[in-house]
Amino acid sequence: MSSTFGAPPRGEHVKGIIQQRLNQAMSENGAKITIDWRGEPRHLYVISMPVDLLYFNPDTHRIRAQRTLDPERDRAIEEDPWGQQAQDYLRDLLRQRPANPDQVDPDYTSLMDELDDSGQREPGIVSPYGILVDGNTRAAALQELGEKNIRVGVLPDDTSRQDINDVELSLQLRKDRRRDYSYINRLIAIDEEVGRGRAETDVAKDFNIKLPTLQRDRWVYGLILEAIDRSKSDDGASALRLIDFEQHQEKLRELHRDYTKLAAKDPEAAQRLKQSRLAMVLLDYPKTSLRLAESDFYTRYLESRLPEDLKTKAAVPHRAAVPGIPEAILPQQSTDSAQVKALTDQLLRAKAVAGDSKSASPTDIADASALMRKARDTFDTAVKLAGQNAELVKRQTAVPERLTDAADYVTQCANEFAEAKAKRALDDEAFDDALLVLRTSLESLARQAGRTYSAPGEGVAWLLDAVRDK
Repeated sequence: MSSTFGAPPRGEHVKGIIQQRLNQAMSENGAKITIDWRGEPRHLYVISMPVDLLYFNPDTHRIRAQRTLDPERDRAIEEDPWGQQAQDYLRDLLRQRPANPDQVDPDYTSLMDELDDSGQREPGIVSPYGILVDGNTRAAALQELGEKNIRVGVLPDDTSRQDINDVELSLQLRKDRRRDYSYINRLIAIDEEVGRGRAETDVAKDFNIKLPTLQRDRWVYGLILEAIDRSKSDDGASALRLIDFEQHQEKLRELHRDYTKLAAKDPEAAQRLKQSRLAMVLLDYPKTSLRLAESDFYTRYLESRLPEDLKTKAAVPHRAAVPGIPEAILPQQSTDSAQVKALTDQLLRAKAVAGDSKSASPTDIADASALMRKARDTFDTAVKLAGQNAELVKRQTAVPERLTDAADYVTQCANEFAEAKAKRALDDEAFDDALLVLRTSLESLARQAGRTYSAPGEGVAWLLDAVRDK
């Protein structure tokens, strides 16, 4: 990122108008807005500006992921951010729903209704040359409503491109009525801040999140970027986009949690779990279904049921030597891990082609869509079987877990009994009555166990003996 955008084509003209209105605001000691400016509070005079004279910020994090939806129009932003084509594209993106750009964002519609009913409540922020730092969406909504002016605070003359990004982020992270960044755009903003060399602890503080949360989100963002890279077609024409992961926030966060926990004990198993669940994200399964995909999901439920065109043969793993240390051998990836990764790679590429109506041919799109449907049918069977097994395991462990919980309560009761006795606070009659209730419960459990076990183990034998009439 360069230190400055440079002045837009009408920048000097806009700056002259801004300065005139600033001078008037200063002479009248007009309204101000306070921002965080280079680590210190800064009070900015608020002026009214013609909304059509101002420029949408090409760097705004609010639509960073969505810019790639149209590569040609995105290229226009890179080459001429102040041109009509670029500015029209930015305006369109500000109106769209982050997870589904074919729809108008309901939050944008709500903002328009609020502006139409109550007018502009909070001022935006502009650079000295009229670049909108805060208030891009409000400016787009005011233009659509036919309003002529927008109230804005004005940044100092030495404002840099980095200052603009810093101010935008600091205002976005305030707890106020601003429209939140989408999930992916928030991940991008966090990654850029850390990429500037800032400490993760400082970035976490700015975003009002804990350090482990920031590290989780960075892991998820890395996984998304890796998935996009793996989804590229051989000619590079088709690939998944950042916004394709916009609606999977909770699934990816749970994946990080389970992957991290398993990786501490078995890194290879953690990789298999990650690939299986990533495949299920591509197939749009709910997170309750994703939880059924453990590290053995592929070998136990999927592998034998895959149709031939989904049986991608993975490269045979080989043992790699460490250069300069002949006796040292790097751990090799297992065949199972390589196969589940190969299947996920195939689904990543198919998903990218199926959603690429611009570069892919109709035949390729139809083939990719058919492959995704076939994969979904196979995964449906696997998920059903995994769910049935989970229910069976749950039933098998429910009874022992209930007894373990009861034992914990009895242990706690013994501690509290000693404390109550020491303080002479024990209700003897109530305690005796409670023991009779416990005896009745144990007798009921013993009758069930006695009918079940012809050769009882030590625990069951103890239970039967404990409730037998003396």
